[in-house]
Amino acid sequence: MLTLGVDTSNYATSLAVFDTVANKPLVMLKQFLPVKQGQLGLRQSDALFHHTVALPKLLQQLAQKVDLTQIAAVGVSEKPRPAEGSYMPCFLAGVSFASAFASARNLPLITTTHQQGHIAAALFACNTPTLFQQPVLVFHVSGGTTELLYTHNLQIGEIVGNTSDLYAGQAVDRVGVAMGFAFPAGAEVSRIAQECEEKIKPRASVKNTVCSLSGLENQCKKLLLDGKDNAYVAKYCLLCIAETIAKIIKNARLQYPQLPVVCAGGVMSSDLIHQYVQTRLENTYFVSGEFSSDNALGVAVIASGEVDNG
Repeated sequence: MLTLGVDTSNYATSLAVFDTVANKPLVMLKQFLPVKQGQLGLRQSDALFHHTVALPKLLQQLAQKVDLTQIAAVGVSEKPRPAEGSYMPCFLAGVSFASAFASARNLPLITTTHQQGHIAAALFACNTPTLFQQPVLVFHVSGGTTELLYTHNLQIGEIVGNTSDLYAGQAVDRVGVAMGFAFPAGAEVSRIAQECEEKIKPRASVKNTVCSLSGLENQCKKLLLDGKDNAYVAKYCLLCIAETIAKIIKNARLQYPQLPVVCAGGVMSSDLIHQYVQTRLENTYFVSGEFSSDNALGVAVIASGEVDNG
């Protein structure tokens, strides 16, 4: 049995097909939304338009790789996170598309959230099936969230840690755009950071399990004004975020000492962050960028589980 996942986030249009029998993804397609040079994102009306244009094209590509008549269920992210009042118009494009596809084929439609899709994709990529059934802390760090979440069976029970101001992805994007990179700038910031061979002592503003990242943006911009090159500033930015993540996890383990931590979201795909945190903390999982950044696989996995349970 195959399931189709649909995700239309503020950054990318994504489709994925998951084989529930083989327990593996068959196809993962993604197209980033176009953002003009120097801008820090899109208006929701523009994002909605670009998703609407991209979805039929991605479906055509999907049809060349998978027999769409074998799709047994459709999953779609309908909002950013499973919280009252969580809403972004860009998700309407995915819901409309998924609803039409499911209705035309008389298939079940399973709705979930973008955040739960991230969690499911990360848990799947860990290749440790027990993580789906046991309590686990998931650190979701992206341009739209910086939250350490207590989860069980993909249900979020508590926000254990978060930020008081900027999301980590926002800080990275703002620093990257200040360097002249296109938005979203995470991939370029991560790439150029690897070119810096200087040792850097990162700083972090963390109180218990709550961090502040607005100061990081200001520090990085000051470094640029002081003449530091892009590679140094990029490395400084990412290491400060890594130190922030490590401190929050360490403090959270005072309350949850035995739980594994799974890292999800586009920021967590940085090799620099991955290496820094894992050398300091045990029982912490990172996954590759294709599963960590925005994608529809987790949505397809969730749809698979709902169909199996039904």
